[in-house]
Amino acid sequence: MKAAVIESVGRAVVSEVPDPTPGPREVVVEVAACGLCGTDLHILQGEFAPKLPIVPGHEFAGEVVGVGTQVTEVAVGDRVAVDPSLYCYECRYCRDGHNNMCERWGAIGVTTAGGAAQYAVAPVANCVKLPEHVRTEDAALVEPLSCAVRGYDVLQSRLGAHVLIYGSGTMGLMMLELAKRTGAASVDMVDINPARLETARGLGVSGAAGSADELDRPRGWDVVVDATGNAKAIQDGLERVAKAGTFLQFGVADYATRVTIDPYRIYNQEITITGSMAVLHSFERAAELFANGVLDPEVFISDRIPLERYPQALEQFAAGVGRKIVVVP
Repeated sequence: MKAAVIESVGRAVVSEVPDPTPGPREVVVEVAACGLCGTDLHILQGEFAPKLPIVPGHEFAGEVVGVGTQVTEVAVGDRVAVDPSLYCYECRYCRDGHNNMCERWGAIGVTTAGGAAQYAVAPVANCVKLPEHVRTEDAALVEPLSCAVRGYDVLQSRLGAHVLIYGSGTMGLMMLELAKRTGAASVDMVDINPARLETARGLGVSGAAGSADELDRPRGWDVVVDATGNAKAIQDGLERVAKAGTFLQFGVADYATRVTIDPYRIYNQEITITGSMAVLHSFERAAELFANGVLDPEVFISDRIPLERYPQALEQFAAGVGRKIVVVP
């Protein structure tokens, strides 16, 4: 089968690889669409993936075309979205309910072959059936949405909060949509990309600007979310949190990224700084939200690019052109 392969740092190709074979509790999925994510760029840079080469792609959906000998939950022909998370279920963190902190954490498309291919293998427990009205080629959005749901689980936002989001890419826009549905009094967005800000305006953001200085909230915001991973954005965001407010590090920063905090202000103003890591008990809820129309795929997916052009799709994504880019085998 054809698959995208990140062969070495900075090098991605499309080549022939062996067809996957399911284990007893696994299924083979014929991939309908696979989304690109900032994590894929980190893998290309030599971060995250424990070893290369690797077939990337942790945001995917498709049709089941093969099942293991002990699989009864799904059948050939079922359409599924796939949670890429792989846990040991044995370490302290798994036993404590924090599986995303698993000491042996893995993910399809990060530590094992992923969905940027014609076929992918996944544990049956990670497959969520899609209802008839959901298009399989749109359901690659379920995985990033599940990360956003996890972010709001961490925030535990109260009604009437004023929210500021840095970054109006796919994840920032998803955080916007969820903020609107969790009772935010206002949601403002900062981005240096005018085209992306225009999409945010179309989705009903309260205010959109290239700098928080242009927005009218001198006392700061109750909730500040970084969805960029960019050091300048993070530093600015930390300084915009209102008294008793919360800063959520949601975007994935490079390993070397550093910012400065003001310990006295954190103490004196009771500011919370927290993070949200991937998916945790949120995939099924995200699939239900998606099925109920929380996102418009035509707005969120800007490009559908053939798998053969995966390296070019990565370049476009890295350049910040478009919103969610999916590759189609």
